[in-house]
Amino acid sequence: MIPALDTAPDLREAVRLAARNRRIALGLTQADLAARSGVPLGTLKRFERLGEVSLSSLLAVAEALDALEGFHGLFPLPEARTLDEVEAQASLLTRARPKARR
Repeated sequence: MIPALDTAPDLREAVRLAARNRRIALGLTQADLAARSGVPLGTLKRFERLGEVSLSSLLAVAEALDALEGFHGLFPLPEARTLDEVEAQASLLTRARPKARR
């Protein structure tokens, strides 16, 4: 597998454009999206212009645009090559699960 050659600024630009294009395709104005997401209009405008936004705001925008599914694969575990690595990853996943509330 060839590693991606995108840089962080390249990806920031791609995310900025994808969010803007999805908003427009859904027929939403910036004000509509700001109201739906709870992200201040100025923050949303800066994001669409420069790609600069906090993670919390980005997630709120993605949720309002029904596009959260892409975030689940952001930080995959490295591929396990031995049984010990498989067991170690299973242990990590078990510890990472939130406890059920009573």
